[in-house]
Amino acid sequence: MRYELKTPYSDGTTHVLFEPLDFLARLAALVPKPRINLTRFHGVFAPNSAHRAQVTKAGRGKGATGQAAAQTDERTPAERRAAMTWAQRLKRVFNIDIETCAVCGGAMRIIACIEDPVVIEKILAHLDAKAAAGQASRPPPCRAPPARPFG
Repeated sequence: MRYELKTPYSDGTTHVLFEPLDFLARLAALVPKPRINLTRFHGVFAPNSAHRAQVTKAGRGKGATGQAAAQTDERTPAERRAAMTWAQRLKRVFNIDIETCAVCGGAMRIIACIEDPVVIEKILAHLDAKAAAGQASRPPPCRAPPARPFG
């Protein structure tokens, strides 16, 4: 089996034929390496720009002076990571807003952040048992009457 790409080239070539292994090699070359940033910044937004601190909201960069530079030096790595809460990260990355009620649109507040695996397992086991008990008490789902032959 041969794979065919229909791409117009400047020399007039309209079709390119590949053997399966060559085709997969070409596709694999397009996949980005893991943990590599796909967004590159140039000009004043580049990480090494001397003017980056003046044009970014956080005020960080090579040319950072004054309060922004002092803050980064004084804070521990944990404090720097905690600059954005996990709820804000969920909203930013996945567009999931857990601080707003989906039913009424009112404001919700986070009352706990459970990180202990043992406690998480207990909660999930309880929810699974509760869901299983709810399924057992329900009647079977409705269905249509049996089809009768036409005749």
